[in-house]
Amino acid sequence: MRFKQVAKGIMGVMLAVALTGCASGNSKQEDAAKEKLVVQFVPTNNDGTMEAKAKPFAEYLSKKLDRQVDVTLATDYSTIVEAMASGQVDIGIMPPAAYVQAKDMDAAEAILTSQLGDYDQETGLPLEGQLTNTFKGEILVRADSGLNELTDLKGKKIATLSPNSASGYIYPVAEMKDDGVDPTTEATLTTVNDIPSEITAVLNGQMDAAFVFEGARNVFASSFADNDLFKELKVLYLTEGDIPNDAIAVQPKMDDALKKEIKDVFLNMKDDEEGAEAMSLWGHQGYEEAADSAYDTIREYTEKAAE
Repeated sequence: MRFKQVAKGIMGVMLAVALTGCASGNSKQEDAAKEKLVVQFVPTNNDGTMEAKAKPFAEYLSKKLDRQVDVTLATDYSTIVEAMASGQVDIGIMPPAAYVQAKDMDAAEAILTSQLGDYDQETGLPLEGQLTNTFKGEILVRADSGLNELTDLKGKKIATLSPNSASGYIYPVAEMKDDGVDPTTEATLTTVNDIPSEITAVLNGQMDAAFVFEGARNVFASSFADNDLFKELKVLYLTEGDIPNDAIAVQPKMDDALKKEIKDVFLNMKDDEEGAEAMSLWGHQGYEEAADSAYDTIREYTEKAAE
């Protein structure tokens, strides 16, 4: 009898150890299933402040997705494409032309399109409460420059962003060509790092014009405390073509359940105080389902700008 009791005791201990091992194994499997995600975006300026601002966003996503999320900054439009193509980045918050390039390499799938605040095209000021999923390219000049038409830019010095930027290069170059002036041969184009640098170059006379996105004077007004950008600069031209907003893109081979989880987190951001603050990093005010066909116009303009 005593032997049976001892045997039962030993069996019980062995069973407990086995169950503990199973629980530990399951926990490890769960942890492995929730691997770290890397998010990358292209900063609107390179003043050194964006990395610090990205940290709360990483913490927000980590909490919502219940896994570690690292948020990194791309140095320019091409590096985010390369990072998606090499698999170093799981989620790209991608400018439209960069997204199209990555999509054509089978390196990105848009799950959402961002929404931005809309602007009054006469005043350049925000339209309260109105959102849009497209924007325009904008050409800024000094208000006292005497430049009024696209053709006036012939022979002038123009600040641009990367040739992969829709508003900072592709759309204005393509539409200037349509208007009879090829800025790549009949003007001097200078690539700069960011829009504040472009604006500075026009304000101080180093450049005659700058290719920026619609509403840039409003977005960057706080960076120019000693200037009134609405008095000192004017919009010479708004592109006729509409540019689709940033894409929230993921690796195409990502698990469908994880794609949905990420999509739901982004869709709910605008209704969450922390989420709304996180979105403000790019000026996003919401997200909607992505229509990949909306990005087809980027391909057309890119071809025209490269002719």
